[in-house]
Amino acid sequence: MKKLMTICFGLSLLTLGVASAQDTSTMKHDSGKMGMSKKASKVTGKVSDDGKTFVSDSDSKSWTINNPDAVKGHEGHHVTLTAHVDTDKSEVHVMSLKMAK
Repeated sequence: MKKLMTICFGLSLLTLGVASAQDTSTMKHDSGKMGMSKKASKVTGKVSDDGKTFVSDSDSKSWTINNPDAVKGHEGHHVTLTAHVDTDKSEVHVMSLKMAK
């Protein structure tokens, strides 16, 4: 009887471990936007002439603007963006912008 209880306990732990591993992998797959920052960051740089990219002053890195309508009218200008940054995809989602000094 002890042997049967030990086997059942071992199988339940094994089943729990497998279920937990599957849940974690699904979570990682579904949260593809985890690279996007939850808190908006302020970044200063220049909006490209077509309004689709942004080059930061700090590291001269080029970022794709995933909502180019937010920078409409500021193409080619030096601005400070308040944006959510996705470092994995090199994208920014502009929340607001100001002309830089």
